[in-house]
Amino acid sequence: MTPIENRQSAIENIEIDLLLEAVFRRYGYDFRSYSKASIERRTRQFMSVTGCSSISEMIPKLLHDQEFFSRLVKYYSIAVTEMFRDPFVYLAIRKEVVPLLRTWPHVKIWHAGCATGEEVYSLATLLKEEGLYDRATIYATDFNDENLGLAREGLYDISKIAEATRNYQQAGGKRSFSDYYHADYGAAAISGSLKERITFANHNLAADGVFGEMHLVFCRNVLIYFNRELQNRALELFTESLVNGGFLCLGTKEDLKFSSVSSRYEVVDGKAKIYKKKG
Repeated sequence: MTPIENRQSAIENIEIDLLLEAVFRRYGYDFRSYSKASIERRTRQFMSVTGCSSISEMIPKLLHDQEFFSRLVKYYSIAVTEMFRDPFVYLAIRKEVVPLLRTWPHVKIWHAGCATGEEVYSLATLLKEEGLYDRATIYATDFNDENLGLAREGLYDISKIAEATRNYQQAGGKRSFSDYYHADYGAAAISGSLKERITFANHNLAADGVFGEMHLVFCRNVLIYFNRELQNRALELFTESLVNGGFLCLGTKEDLKFSSVSSRYEVVDGKAKIYKKKG
């Protein structure tokens, strides 16, 4: 970089810090510990559609216009998901986790960072087929209320169902995937029977507290967007939320190595990133 480019980059970093501080102090959403590269990229993307010429120009709008803030949150919210994403993970849950979940009379699951709900319903489908759904309670959380609304609705583009069906089959599905949805005007509507045991709620991993007495915490492909400090905060939340012997499932690019809680778990499946909390 030239000296001018270095100076501009430094100024932009200050602007982003001020923007994130404004978000936190005005609305209580804490993105200050999110991955710097991810936040910078998403902030620039948002700025390009606002008509603002600089990040600092966005700050007054953010403070005085809640609709402007709501639009920004959509850019910061991670909603890259699909039904039975990484089928081998669900297959590992069937084989390695379900047999032990059966030993509890009631199963409580926290699905953190549920986005638009596809993976929540995937897990619900698995529990249904393994005979656990009727004694399970699933808490599905995200900080983005719009995503939560879409998740509650459970309507997905019918064009994605072919891929979802393949994923379901590779995940050890035992029935026809069409048993779990019905087609409705170009959308696949998730069966109401999969919604009965799911509670969708707003929860911010950067600021909110634990969900107690969980037997499985499922949080995949969320921590990769956090810096080390916030990763440790989230992992400590999950650990305090889990019963002894409970399970933690992370994304395939995420890991407990070098985290503040690594010594409190044993590896169940290294590839699927499934861990068991030690007693």
